[in-house]
Amino acid sequence: MNCEVDHLVVAAASLDQGAAWCAETLGVAPGPGGRHALFGTHNRLLRIDGPGFAQAYLEIIAIDPDAPPPARPRWFGLDDPALQAGLRDRGPRLLHAVLRTGNLPMLRWGLVNVGQAPGEPLAAERETPEGWLRWQILVREDGALPGQGALPTLIQWSGRHPADAMPASPVALQALHFGRLPPRVATVLRLRGATAGEGDGPALCATLATPRGPVTLRTAD
Repeated sequence: MNCEVDHLVVAAASLDQGAAWCAETLGVAPGPGGRHALFGTHNRLLRIDGPGFAQAYLEIIAIDPDAPPPARPRWFGLDDPALQAGLRDRGPRLLHAVLRTGNLPMLRWGLVNVGQAPGEPLAAERETPEGWLRWQILVREDGALPGQGALPTLIQWSGRHPADAMPASPVALQALHFGRLPPRVATVLRLRGATAGEGDGPALCATLATPRGPVTLRTAD
């Protein structure tokens, strides 16, 4: 079973900051998103699907200042003070990638058996004008990125996919490379569209076609 690229996660100190970054960097404003009550976050979304990356989208995510503190650490390591300081001082940045699978338990078991700690399955949902979005996602109990960011997060949607309601955009994902993925992990994931290697470069590198020309986003070293 192959894993497909579901979405790229760009972290921002605020959604306004993230939307401004998107317009400046990619040449287009993101569309609306929603709130994640379980984690006290909210997002804005932009469709970036292209050849080999069906239903892919960009998620700009930030801590929701109007939400009560969550009962557990926020996902994607967003509670990390160093990360938040960097977002305030240097602006939004590519943080992570989420892969889509049709069999989350099997893929989790496969990752655990090659020595990874991908997190526990967690049911989540949010309301949209088109109805509820529901999914299962692997999240570590401490909220940290799996594999210190080298290991993508896995998600399985139930019913509708969020890209179904997103308008087309002039931004398209052209290439995605995981730079610190051990071969045994890549074998388990069987990436579709993306490539993988094991080196000293960034954990993730994405190339997008945009109205401003080709743009490459990289995670911090």
